[in-house]
Amino acid sequence: MLLSAFGFALMSACVKYISSYGIPVFEIVAARALVSLIISYIDVKRKGISVWGHNKPLLFLRGAVGTAALMCVYYAVTTLPLAEAAILQYVHPIFTALLGVLFLKERVQKSTMICIAFCLAGLLVMVQPSINTGASSELPLFSILVALCGAFGSSIAYVIVRKLSQTEDSSVIIFYFPLVALPISTALIWNDFVWPSLFLTVMLVLVGVFTQIGQYGLTKAMQTQAAGKASAYSYIQIVFSALLGVWIFNEIPSVWTYLGGGLIVTGALINVFGKQLLTPLKAKDQKLGMK
Repeated sequence: MLLSAFGFALMSACVKYISSYGIPVFEIVAARALVSLIISYIDVKRKGISVWGHNKPLLFLRGAVGTAALMCVYYAVTTLPLAEAAILQYVHPIFTALLGVLFLKERVQKSTMICIAFCLAGLLVMVQPSINTGASSELPLFSILVALCGAFGSSIAYVIVRKLSQTEDSSVIIFYFPLVALPISTALIWNDFVWPSLFLTVMLVLVGVFTQIGQYGLTKAMQTQAAGKASAYSYIQIVFSALLGVWIFNEIPSVWTYLGGGLIVTGALINVFGKQLLTPLKAKDQKLGMK
């Protein structure tokens, strides 16, 4: 999970760095999709399975939703400090819980309700005007809204993946993401394509490489450790992003970012470990009930 978090943080730093040279977001998405498509195709063929899967409509939907979310996330990364962009991405438990209730008929646990409350409080702290100085937050509201749309899209994609996991191989699900993202992002570039230099071309390739490293670390962690315990380590990405922001872009997070981010991460961790604590308690109650 530490490898995964570092990989995704480096990916975000590369995206922000490349955009500073005038490369459009859609072009960065297309470059990442091309690299991911090649790597994912090789991975599917290595397993000796069909690349097309079984539930094609849902697979294409997952690719489309993931593409829209990725574009939002990349826009947020290019217009917000890295730390703030990473923090806003981690409000997704709110959306995932609500979508789980609507489409998967899941019950919202107490830990998730507490998580939602903490996340909302953290958002308010991050975007509100400073109480002491009276100065407005320098975070652009539109970028914040786009970042939240990215988190919402990621939650939809996550719910779809959970549904697809019942019938599809994980490599096929991953393959459909760049398969859909590449033509959509290429079409959206239109006349805004910018020929990158050799150095920027390498950086564009690294966006795809670091993404694959992040996904590889995430997959291996989930295979070898309980999902809740493993996912708790993913929040170290915020620390990596903040450090890279200071080192590369001279971005110093405000005290409101620290406070709001702390509330959001605290809520997310309560959501993770609350479920782990509630599961054995429920099992114990059921056992006592049977007696």
